[in-house]
Amino acid sequence: MIARTLFVGFVVSSLGGAALSAQSREIDVRAAVDKTAAWVADRVTFTITIACGKGGDILADDLSKDKLRVEGFEILGGRSDRLSDRNDRTIYTFSYELTTYRVDVPELKVAPLTVRYYVRRPGQRLEDAAPAGEVQVPGAVVAFRSALPDGQESYDIRDARNARSRRLRYALLQPIGLGLVLLAVVPAAVGVIAAVRRTRSREKPRSARQVRHDERESLDALKALDVSTPAGRLDAYSRLNALVRDHVHHLTGVETAGLTPAEIGAALSRRNGRVPVEPVAGVLEACDQARYAPPDALPSADACRRAIEQGEQIVGQS
Repeated sequence: MIARTLFVGFVVSSLGGAALSAQSREIDVRAAVDKTAAWVADRVTFTITIACGKGGDILADDLSKDKLRVEGFEILGGRSDRLSDRNDRTIYTFSYELTTYRVDVPELKVAPLTVRYYVRRPGQRLEDAAPAGEVQVPGAVVAFRSALPDGQESYDIRDARNARSRRLRYALLQPIGLGLVLLAVVPAAVGVIAAVRRTRSREKPRSARQVRHDERESLDALKALDVSTPAGRLDAYSRLNALVRDHVHHLTGVETAGLTPAEIGAALSRRNGRVPVEPVAGVLEACDQARYAPPDALPSADACRRAIEQGEQIVGQS
């Protein structure tokens, strides 16, 4: 542990310039490490304790983690505490967590720090007080210990020899262990499959009547939209696109969600179903143009109403 105590004299002047009697105030600075020697990847805590007398204070920013200078160490983190005791002293504690991953440094060092201090008169704020001086925080030196010999140009960490063969009793345990793992995995897999099947069995497909009912509600909500505003028309085209795509998917089984209008038209042409190909492709193309066009190219309210009527005919006829 390294400790230093400084006694500093301050001269306080009145507003008229007459010097008052000097008052001595004590600033106690202590610095310590919790280890005198460290191995690779060991954690070392460097602690600074500063006790300021009544009316004195320090600039805590001078002790921030980025101001700490180390040699051989790496700074992992830091924290600080501030408290006042019954003697009106302000006590600061700064702790820094250090480590090293190097093997070429015989000593690990923490450089001394310079901290500015202030003196406040009664009723004066700290930011209004002028700097009174500086105090020096002593550094620290930690010896480095390693199992590797000194003076080597390189360190052969890994052995080039082949690994020794396992003993027979350990070799026989491998298939037994694999068998136990399989015995544990198979019941779990069976349970997962059964749970998935039960979940799927509960997800019943909608009936044709339910589909028609949902489509009618969607159409009613679509026709009730106010398409006189750009936002209303954009919402209408988005709903119309989803309605027509869901309708085509329900009737034909075509996965319309990831297809373009041209691809949907080509898929419907190959199926020769009851869904009209050209009207479907035309409505979806109009929806895409409206949804992805710039705001000034958005179709008019009349064009939007015609697209809704075409969508209603597609859903109602097929």
